[in-house]
Order: sequence, then structure tokens, then C-alpha cells
Amino acid sequence: MPATHLELLVEEPSMEAFLRSLLPRLLPQGRTFEVHPFQGKSDLLGKLEPRLRGYATWLPADWRIVVVVDRDDEDCRALKRQLEAIARRAGLGTRSRPGRVPWQLVNRIAIEELEAWYFGDWAAVRSAFPRASANVPRRQGFRNADAIAGGTWEAFERVMQTHGYFKGGLLKIEAARAIGAHVDPARSSSRSFRAFSAAIAEACS
Repeated sequence: MPATHLELLVEEPSMEAFLRSLLPRLLPQGRTFEVHPFQGKSDLLGKLEPRLRGYATWLPADWRIVVVVDRDDEDCRALKRQLEAIARRAGLGTRSRPGRVPWQLVNRIAIEELEAWYFGDWAAVRSAFPRASANVPRRQGFRNADAIAGGTWEAFERVMQTHGYFKGGLLKIEAARAIGAHVDPARSSSRSFRAFSAAIAEACS
């Protein structure tokens, strides 16, 4: 049964702003969604199991839950196992667990942070911020959006400041809202973003 509604649990307000700009363009007509931000990853992980237990008692068959967290500097596989174990304990069937059709929940990890998804679709960044150089994705250190070293949001801030934006520091929510309005999954070079968008498409198909 295709999903008619998505519940997205995210770790902070900038991801919420990004998704609220992105999803109306990504979802088929007539589908709805709600984004629930937490106060950081530790807050989300600390509250996730009771939140999911609550969903498990009433979740309609045509709703899906999407949990999105940043990898940061954690081991991606270990973080995914932690998220999957929380969902199982809460009584929800996940996309990664065989035999559950349709799945109720999918866990997705932004590698290493939301800002890596910006580097993965630099055309979207330039649509929102036209002074940004088109050459950024070809520079050493930026060619693989999911492997940018030294903190993705810090790297994004430095690049944007070089081109005259955010001189007083990156305004994460403003940037997320502006870029989310232009991101195109078909254009993205970020594997973690493509995995996220593919799960959304699968849920609604």
C-alpha cells in the first residue's frame, strides 16, 4: 500500500527547513507530510524509542516514518544498527528487515551532515546563491560530497563566505530553506541523499 502521509523525525531545525522546502516538490500530488525536529542528535536518540512505541500503537497502514540523523564522526554501520534496534524494540517493521512488506519505518543517515547534500547538488546552491562559483565541485576535497573532511557545515560556510555570503556566520536554517527549494535528486552526487530520496519514492510508489 503506497504511503499517503510521511512522518519525518530529524535532529535539528535546519533539516526541518530543508525538508519543508524539498518535499512538496518530491512527493506525488495529494501526499502529506510532517517534520518533527529535535534539539540535536542526542535528544533525538534519547527520545526515539518512546516516540516510536507511541507510533506503533496507532500508525495507519498508509503512513510511513522516516528517521534522519547526521553521521557526524560516528561509524555509519554502527549508527544504523542502533537505529534499527530502537525501531525493532518499539515494535515497528523497518525497510532493512526482510519480510516486512510494506515497511513502516526507514532510517536514513546524512553523511556526514546536511551540508554534504548541498555539495552533492551544487547547481541547487547556485540557484539559491548565484555568486557561488560553479567550480567548487571540481576542487580537490569537494569532489565526493559524502567524504568532505573537517566538518561539512564548516566547509560550506567557508566556501560561501569566500563568495560574499554569510559573513557573520552560516545561517543554517536560511540556507537550508533556500537550497531545499532547488535540490534535484536526479542531479545529486551524494549517495546518502540519493538513498534518502529513493526511500521517499519507494514509500509513495
